[in-house]
Amino acid sequence: MGKSTQDHPLNVTVWGENLHEFHDAEHMAALYPQGMHATIAEGIGSLLGDQVNVRTATLDQPEHGLTDEVLDSTGVLTWWGHMGHDRVDDAVVRKVHDRVLAGMGLLVLHSAHFSKIFKSLMGTTCSLEWRDSNDTELVWTVKPDHPIADGVPHPIRIEGQEMYGELFDIPEPDELVFISSFTGGEVFRSGCTWRRGKGKVFYFSPGDQGYPVYHHPDVQRVIANGVMWAAPSPRATFERPDVVSQPAPRFTAEDFARVAPGMQAGQEGHR
Repeated sequence: MGKSTQDHPLNVTVWGENLHEFHDAEHMAALYPQGMHATIAEGIGSLLGDQVNVRTATLDQPEHGLTDEVLDSTGVLTWWGHMGHDRVDDAVVRKVHDRVLAGMGLLVLHSAHFSKIFKSLMGTTCSLEWRDSNDTELVWTVKPDHPIADGVPHPIRIEGQEMYGELFDIPEPDELVFISSFTGGEVFRSGCTWRRGKGKVFYFSPGDQGYPVYHHPDVQRVIANGVMWAAPSPRATFERPDVVSQPAPRFTAEDFARVAPGMQAGQEGHR
């Protein structure tokens, strides 16, 4: 994967609801001793090194860890949620939504397909079919020239995963990067991108709390690639697109006066 075009490290905030870690403490302690959000953050940091500054935020923190100060300094936000979608404050969702429209990148992971922020950006139910039966997942690259697929094997093989299947009720992706198949024969659009306002959104499905998927090196590579793909332009101003009053015309009467004689000459030449 190529080097960052940023003049300074990209600030990445890894958000996780951090509820399974307490609800199923013994199981989660064996898989993710510091929490899934910490494992995701470590994977991004280890692969991208000094190209990024990575921090974490969780549901239980004030404003869910997504204060104005944090969001204003975040270039890319990753989001994992499952049990606590309804606990996320609508005011925080609106702030994240506005920040994406203004240019912040967003990675939506696994069960965060049903998060408030993803549904608000997609405008659909974002529902799907699922089965938790220790499936094997194959993640097939269908757009091999895409930056998110850089260095990713074809296919990624994940031993032990929750099945996600179609119909996945999302808008038509701008780009379909990965499709997954499962032991039961199901298929799923597992890696999709969209543009929303000035921001980029990448949904990547592998990563259930019941399995050690976020330790998988190829999954970590996809997430790291996604972070760099979703990074704002170095020239980003983070001004949300808006209706703008243009007080002065782009062309004046003098402009048209200069153009008119030439146009007339050209017309006469065709007579």
